[in-house]
Amino acid sequence: MTPIDKIVLASSNSAKLKELQDILAPRNITLIPQSEFAVEDAVEDGLSFVENAIIKARHASQKTGMAALADDSGLEVDALNGEPGIFSARYAGLNEDREKNDAANNALLLENLKQVAEADRSARFQCCIVLVRFPQDPMPLVCQGSWEGRILFGEEGKNGFGYDPLFYVPSHDCASAELDPSVKNTISHRAQALQKLLASLPV
Repeated sequence: MTPIDKIVLASSNSAKLKELQDILAPRNITLIPQSEFAVEDAVEDGLSFVENAIIKARHASQKTGMAALADDSGLEVDALNGEPGIFSARYAGLNEDREKNDAANNALLLENLKQVAEADRSARFQCCIVLVRFPQDPMPLVCQGSWEGRILFGEEGKNGFGYDPLFYVPSHDCASAELDPSVKNTISHRAQALQKLLASLPV
């Protein structure tokens, strides 16, 4: 594989862009958000994290002609049979009567788990990262990471985004949102997937 120094990110999420940029910085890879090319979000109609990541990466590559990186991540809660899963970012928005944002998603998750005991609140963040070198790349690079924890009974911490305030990290005895970003970026599901990606890229 030819070394790549510029990659378009198939996302408009500024928090995700910052997190990915920080992890990729040591390799001098410039990550450019698709919004700088006026690329709209792809329709995520896959049934799994890997399908949606491939859809997003190909879409961004087709629109820009560049190598494209896509991350599809989400939270799996065992007591909810894997929900919110691939719908994590729009969990509350699946109900037309609710807003679609982090606060609404977290509130709905707590509501759906209100009768679930602490011992049964096991969960994990999943991340699938896909890199396509060009739009019709027949062998996308696919890397996956998982981060085990459990769901708290209320929000803790101010860092991160999404479900971070509700995700308890046993190894550090705190919520993900209480971790310093530099720590999170070495242990999270996204960090694990990106480290696998970096290990697979030519220097």
